[in-house]
Amino acid sequence: MVDVSSKRVSLRVAHAQCLVVLPAAAAAALRGGGLRTAKGPVFDTAIIAGTMAVKRTHELIPFCHPLALESCQFTLAFDDPCTILIGCRVAVRGRTGVEMEALTGATVAALTVYDMCKALSHHIVIGPARLLSKRGGRSGAWVAPA
Repeated sequence: MVDVSSKRVSLRVAHAQCLVVLPAAAAAALRGGGLRTAKGPVFDTAIIAGTMAVKRTHELIPFCHPLALESCQFTLAFDDPCTILIGCRVAVRGRTGVEMEALTGATVAALTVYDMCKALSHHIVIGPARLLSKRGGRSGAWVAPA
């Protein structure tokens, strides 16, 4: 791991997103079922899975630091009739950023949507996943180009 002991503690926030694109029939079935499948409530389960993943990022990505996270928030919504937009915003007061935690949360939430919807179709596409913004630390604020 990188030695972060000389860095100053600051509020660090990262926002990532991942898309899940469903075939039209699968998206219609999901909406028609009240965002539930035979496995249960899709969005709620994705938020729980994503949150669990955020908390365990340091166990999944070898050189990530374990962090005492202060905030983890998800948004899931249909961006168009077939595309689910998943957002994950993570914050910590610490010496290292939370970009990997936000990206991990968004992608695991997307994988969970896939798992819960695969009975509707195996033609579901996940991605892209990307960092939308980060702030805090020496490099300050960064926002992805539109």
